[in-house]
Amino acid sequence: MTVPGESVTVLGQHLFILAATTVAFAVSKDLVRNEAGEFRFLDPGELRDDCIILRLVATQPANPVKDWVPFYVFHIMSATSGHRAGEIHLRIGSTEHMRLYGGHVAYGVRPEYRGKHFAARALRLLVPLALRHGLAELWITCNPENIASRRTCEFAGAELVEIIELPPDVDMYQEGERKKCRYRLDLLPTA
Repeated sequence: MTVPGESVTVLGQHLFILAATTVAFAVSKDLVRNEAGEFRFLDPGELRDDCIILRLVATQPANPVKDWVPFYVFHIMSATSGHRAGEIHLRIGSTEHMRLYGGHVAYGVRPEYRGKHFAARALRLLVPLALRHGLAELWITCNPENIASRRTCEFAGAELVEIIELPPDVDMYQEGERKKCRYRLDLLPTA
C-alpha cells in the first residue's frame, strides 16, 4: 500500500505518489535521453488553464561553449483574446550558474496583460513538463527591485531562499546588476 508523498521504484522507474489512489508520476532520466544518450525535447502536450494557453514556439539545444542548457520557448497566449500576452522559457538541466544566478525559468508579460498573474499561471503549467525531465525543483531569479517578478514567484508557490550578491565575473554583474533574489519552487509534494 502506497501513501501520498511516498517514493517507490517500479521497473527501474522512480515514482512519486501524488494521491492516495494508484496515480503516480514517473521521474526518470530515461525520459529525456535518446538511444545515443543525448538530450531530447519532449512533446509538452496541451498547456492551458482558464486564462492562458502556452504555445511552444521554439526549442534551443544546449550550447556548451556558453554553458547553456537546452530550453523551451513558449508564447503565453490570452485564452479569451487569443493574442500573445508574453513569453516564458523553461531551461532543462542544473548548473551552478542556473541555481545561483540565471534560474530555470525566464518570463516576460506585455504591459496590457500585467496584473493578471499570467506569468505565475504559465510557470505552474510548466511543472508537469519539468517533472517529466526529472527536475524536482525550479530555481527562479529576479532583481530585488523587481516587485512584480517577486510577486509572480510567490503567487506561483515559490519561496524566497536568499538575496545574493553577484560576483564580478558573472555576465549579469557586467551588465550592471548587483544582486539576485533566489526563489525555489519545489515540484514534488513534501511528506
